[in-house]
Amino acid sequence: MSQFASVGSIRREIGVGRVSNTRLVLVRHGESRATVGRFIGGPRTCTGLTDFGREQAMALRDRLVQGNDVEATILMASNFPRAVETATIVAPALGSLPVSIDAGWGEHDPGPECDGMLYSAFIEKFGMPRWDDLHAVVFPGGETVAQFQERVIDTLRRTIRAHEGGSVVVACHGGVIDAVLRHSLHMHPTGKFELSTNNTSLTELVHVQGSKWRLVRYNDSAHLGGLVRPDSQDS
Repeated sequence: MSQFASVGSIRREIGVGRVSNTRLVLVRHGESRATVGRFIGGPRTCTGLTDFGREQAMALRDRLVQGNDVEATILMASNFPRAVETATIVAPALGSLPVSIDAGWGEHDPGPECDGMLYSAFIEKFGMPRWDDLHAVVFPGGETVAQFQERVIDTLRRTIRAHEGGSVVVACHGGVIDAVLRHSLHMHPTGKFELSTNNTSLTELVHVQGSKWRLVRYNDSAHLGGLVRPDSQDS
């Protein structure tokens, strides 16, 4: 085998130059009890969705049933109850696919010391967190921003490799969506801009090949137009 043939074989093996055409639809979970209760709801203390959060997820489910604008070959969720609950509610609109749990899609892990703390108590004890420093200790005993982003990006790459050419729907979190967009669109890893991703909104990308992605839509929450939160608070 020639040297050039060997290099070509290696390139084919790792997928360089190959068109992926893998669709990724990220669904932010519905309104959570942690948000309304103003506490840090990490993987140890997350208590799932509020009643209104379930209404949001059902509105998305009904939209997908009627519109057929999202197809899925696999339905995934992070290990947080609020994400699992969202995926379970939406599943009937996606062929009642089973929900595959992958902790890699979880929100920023605050660690055992801070998980469950009220926001006010956290700020009083530790001060305002620094989200603009990749390596700052945001939560004592928890992930830095860099560690969080690295975990999410590793999960993204692993998922795309495992489901190449498919359509992957993931119920996840605002921070995860932020990390995926910053990575896939080659944007600054912190600061420069802010994203405000609505509960149960759809963010859709297509992996083209290598490091090339196509953004199809961000924060599509048209299904929430007719919903009004009972106390009219923005959560």
